[in-house]
Amino acid sequence: MEISSAELQIKLKEFFGFDHFKGEQEEIIRHLISGNDTFVLMPTGGGKSLCYQLPALLMEGTAIVISPLIALMKNQVDAIRGFVANKNKEGVAHFLNSSLNKTQIQEVKEDLLSGATKLLYVAPESLTKEENIQLLRQVKISFYAIDEAHCISEWGHDFRPEYRKIRSIVEEIGVAPIIALTATATPKVQSDIQKNLSMSNARVFKDSFNRKNLYYEVRDKTNVKREIIKFIKNNAGKSGIIYCLSRKKVEDIAEFLNVNGIKARPYHAGMDAATRAKNQDAFLMEEVDVIVATIAFGMGIDKPDVRFVIHYDIPKSLEGYYQETGRAGRDGKEGQCIAFYSYKDIQKLEKFMQGKPLAEQEIGKQLLLETVSYAESNRCRRKIILNYFGEGYTEENCGCCDNCLHPKKLFDGQEDLLTVIELVNSMKERFKAEHLANILAGVSNSLIKSYEHHKHELFGIGKDKGVRFWLAVIRQGLILHILDKDIEQYGLVFVTEEGNEYFKNPYTIMLAEDREFSDGDDDDEEDDIIIGNNKHAANQGGADPVLFAMLKDVRHSLSKRLNLPPFVIFTDPSLEDMSLHYPITVDELKNCQGIGEGKAKKYGKEFLALIKKYVEENDIDRPADFLVKSVVNKSANKVYIIQNIDRKVSLDDIADAKNMDLLELIEEIEAIVHSGTKINIDYYLRQTIDDDKIDDIYEYFRYDASSDSVIEAMKELGRDYSEEEVRLVRIKFMSELAN
Repeated sequence: MEISSAELQIKLKEFFGFDHFKGEQEEIIRHLISGNDTFVLMPTGGGKSLCYQLPALLMEGTAIVISPLIALMKNQVDAIRGFVANKNKEGVAHFLNSSLNKTQIQEVKEDLLSGATKLLYVAPESLTKEENIQLLRQVKISFYAIDEAHCISEWGHDFRPEYRKIRSIVEEIGVAPIIALTATATPKVQSDIQKNLSMSNARVFKDSFNRKNLYYEVRDKTNVKREIIKFIKNNAGKSGIIYCLSRKKVEDIAEFLNVNGIKARPYHAGMDAATRAKNQDAFLMEEVDVIVATIAFGMGIDKPDVRFVIHYDIPKSLEGYYQETGRAGRDGKEGQCIAFYSYKDIQKLEKFMQGKPLAEQEIGKQLLLETVSYAESNRCRRKIILNYFGEGYTEENCGCCDNCLHPKKLFDGQEDLLTVIELVNSMKERFKAEHLANILAGVSNSLIKSYEHHKHELFGIGKDKGVRFWLAVIRQGLILHILDKDIEQYGLVFVTEEGNEYFKNPYTIMLAEDREFSDGDDDDEEDDIIIGNNKHAANQGGADPVLFAMLKDVRHSLSKRLNLPPFVIFTDPSLEDMSLHYPITVDELKNCQGIGEGKAKKYGKEFLALIKKYVEENDIDRPADFLVKSVVNKSANKVYIIQNIDRKVSLDDIADAKNMDLLELIEEIEAIVHSGTKINIDYYLRQTIDDDKIDDIYEYFRYDASSDSVIEAMKELGRDYSEEEVRLVRIKFMSELAN
């Protein structure tokens, strides 16, 4: 079929109301209409759907659109019907899936066989059914459109095994041109898709993945709820999406936002379809400002004015992250993308992979490492993302990410890069970045020894710099194309031609020091949050420094009087919160970070008196409506844990009964103690930890510690003390002295 540019423009206006095509849309459409296989790589919001919708309306026959999400098919079908003005507009587009009853299926069949249907949306699972294959063999197929084509690849962020069968089904129904479309595909994923669909000769249309209007930032995952509330309050009236990895967290955060006057709805696959649809519509119709969701939300959602996307949990892959952040600023205007990161989340994701086939685990770990690299790097985030998708970015400073706006310290990395190149080239086999970093840092683990790499001349040459440093050098070497990863071999590192040339003729390259992240917390138990908005604090850019210093003085005199470490009374973050929000009652004080009811009543009197006097003397405005209310914790776990500890049940048995590991249970117990409840776990400590160790850890927190940090404690105590032991004894210490 041939069609002129002028005719296409007329049809574009007639069906979709647009005056002009965007980017390469017209060229893509003409290529497909001419009967050619087509591969479209276009970022979210780039207008992929139009690339197959318009040709389908113009060409003879029915286009089969294979889409992964049943929930979105109805939206797409309704939209197409809205574009068509003829009498049989209901029949012009249909979906065929398990949600239809017999009568509805019959209607679809009749419209298909009569030639009325121009687009038929099917899930890959429906396509494989024998009765549907037989039906479609009787229909003239104009072309096959495979939406979200990254689902084909095991290296894609949303792999679906059913997608791998599409080519064989196409051959069974009848061969026709194929258009594969995706918003995210690395070179490896692209190759996978083309190979699987037997469309290696397809013309590839690749739009830039650079979303210039998006701002990228990664924040430490501490006090997340506080940060989120503060952010949303500062962006009042704007639409946003918050992504969480677990359904429970989705529900918790949505409830928390609503309690604090932010209109929000949850969305996840565990909800019934009607509720999901209702919440989605409420967001699209601007009845609510925020949708809190798992990755089940967003694919195919066309809301142009989403102004922020927050990742409460770091995603499993950089591809997934790019696609989810791509839902912000689709109208070309402002879009803020904030991700909260802690290595704890990475460990949880790694744990989820256990039990899966080895190849799947390796792929999952490699994808996860790319995400870690993105989060911890100090290089331009835009450059990292574009490099991941095989696109170069020459600007040194994008001016629209946290790393570029707040550049970190640079150092001359020439010698370090040369050392890495020398090491990689000296190996007979290829190895992953972690293994190489361990060699250079002198880490003698079992893998190193099995290859006898502890005898390598470069083993431990950079011992003083540590593993993290060498990983940062390797990562930046990858971005500079001095190094590359063999993705087929699960990320084994090799030196590029460019890298070998650099080794022969080196020159100064400035590298950025990696950012250190804390272990983080995920606020699972910290619903005691308060956000202020008063002029006095705001003028200081946060906590009131004068009040903060005065509160420290009160704490110091109280700690001397009670003979307790200052942090046992209130930690620095608690004092900062007081100096930011000016609590003057016990109820307000217990809403400050790290202060439960018990602590507020036990130690709060002098602090409250000081704050009240300070507020009056300085005429400070304390609007009560800016106080963030806590959500009543409905966890039955707390009661169960307390009761069983009272009965002296082993913590291991309590953890098993609640399907937790021991560290997860310890977190729960810490939260209980943190809120002011006394707990006695002496019986368990005596069974599992040497008395000498218990005394050492207890005395450290009692006499030597400047804070309750486990990390600092372990540094001070040494390798003989495990995290588990330190945390258990800290529970004893805080319960006995703080509560």
